[in-house]
Order: sequence, then C-alpha cells, then structure tokens
Amino acid sequence: MNRLTRDQMAARVARDIPDGAYVNLGIGLPTLVANHLPPDREIVLHSENGILGMGPAPAKGDEDEDLINAGKQPVTQLPGCAFFHHADSFAMMRGGHLDFCVLGAFQVSARGDLANWHTGAPDAIPAVGGAMDLAIGAKQVFVMMEHQTKSGESKLVERCSYPLTGIGCVSRVYTDLAVIDVTPDGLVAVEWIDGLSFDELARLTAAPLRRAGRDA
Repeated sequence: MNRLTRDQMAARVARDIPDGAYVNLGIGLPTLVANHLPPDREIVLHSENGILGMGPAPAKGDEDEDLINAGKQPVTQLPGCAFFHHADSFAMMRGGHLDFCVLGAFQVSARGDLANWHTGAPDAIPAVGGAMDLAIGAKQVFVMMEHQTKSGESKLVERCSYPLTGIGCVSRVYTDLAVIDVTPDGLVAVEWIDGLSFDELARLTAAPLRRAGRDA
C-alpha cells in the first residue's frame, strides 16, 4: 500500500484552504502546507511568535536566521508582512481572528477531541506551545498526521488516552491514508488513497468510521 508522502498530505490540506483565509500552521508536518498553497489564492499565514504574512520556506542558502516561524524554521515574507509582539499574536489567536489552523496530533477522538502536546510518558518533554489557544480560538481546526503510529496503532481513537489539548475542536483530519470529517455522528471518511478499500481503512481506524454519503 502506497501511503501519501508528507508533501502530498500538505498539498491535499492546501487545496481546502480558501482564498482570503487567515491561517496558522502548527509546528511539524503542518508547516509544509505553506509550500503548497495555490498561487492564485491570497492566503495570509500567521505565526504565534509574531508574524502575519509569511511565505513559503526559503531556497537553500537564502535563509535569514532572524526570520523564523514558531518552530524555529526559516521562512520568507510576502508583501505586506507584519511583525508584532507575541502577546498581540496570542490575542489574535484567542480572539477568534484566525479562520483555520492546521495542527499535528498524537490522537484525535471520534468526537473531535485533540491530544497533541504530551504522550503522558514519564520521560517525554511536554510542549504545548500555542496549541491550546489555537484549538479553541481558530474558527476551524484541521489536523494533519500519519494515520498510525510507528508501532501500527491508530491515531484516530474512540477516546483519547493522552492529555487533551482541546475538547471537540477538530473539524477535519488529513492522514497519509484518508481525509476524514468529524461530525456530530462521528467520523466520516470523505476520501481515501487508491488501492485501499474502505473496509481496510475502517479496520485500521480505532473508532467507528462511516463513508460519506453512506451508512447515514
């Protein structure tokens, strides 16, 4: 089974971000979305360390060490880019001024609970960052993650076993196998990769899964 690459996942997320949207891209996988945004759409990227109007990653050799996102990765700036104190940036997040955020996750539950800051392991380093603020502040929360852990366990679960970042906040999940909506009636698969049957996708998902337009 050929799973989507990380760049293919990012491109799929980018397709769903509309023209005129204000968007925060979380640390890790979601930062790749910046490199795949359609050029014919004006999409304003926000970073919690105080940037509005980021562009894609710079070409190798063109990095500016003073121009970074919240994950300390080099970024570029687009015309009209603004810089401000991180307290103002968090006020934008908490005030409901972002249309979308794209976050990574350890787990997403059937009702849209998000766990992405700590696995609960005693030797793990918790790193919540701005995720809690984004999870409750953005108008829509997209999650971008692998469908399974390295040991083969589903990251989509009936109930999160890790400490929660937000409750009922996730609206759509993008994995290397499928695009899945979180609805009041549970998880609904919108699409899945070629060569994978819905039944197999459901078997790999540790929460009840329906397909769009079916099993309603």
